[in-house]
Amino acid sequence: MQSYYDIWLVTLSVVLAIFASFTALSLAAKIPHIEGPKARYWLLGGALSMGLGIWSMHFVGMLAFHLPIPLAYDVGITIASVLIAVLVSGLSLYLIRHGIRGASQLLSSALLMGLG
Repeated sequence: MQSYYDIWLVTLSVVLAIFASFTALSLAAKIPHIEGPKARYWLLGGALSMGLGIWSMHFVGMLAFHLPIPLAYDVGITIASVLIAVLVSGLSLYLIRHGIRGASQLLSSALLMGLG
């Protein structure tokens, strides 16, 4: 069984990862300084942009891999994976918003983001 990667989709996946990373870093730098009711909207927007960016990068990477057998993606599992990515991104931004006060909190939030 021979498989291959579509180089254009791999490149697109890497570009998406770069844009998602810059967006995440930009939001993480701004969120601790926002006060009042605007903070909730920034958290929601940040969670959506980070979660969708991370998920898109992984999904395009999966589409780049071709096998000689037919494959299909389950809509329910795909939607669940998007929701998990957005939820975990929102939780990590929430932790950043309220401050990380030690190495254990930093490690646990990084682990949570990695598992998401």
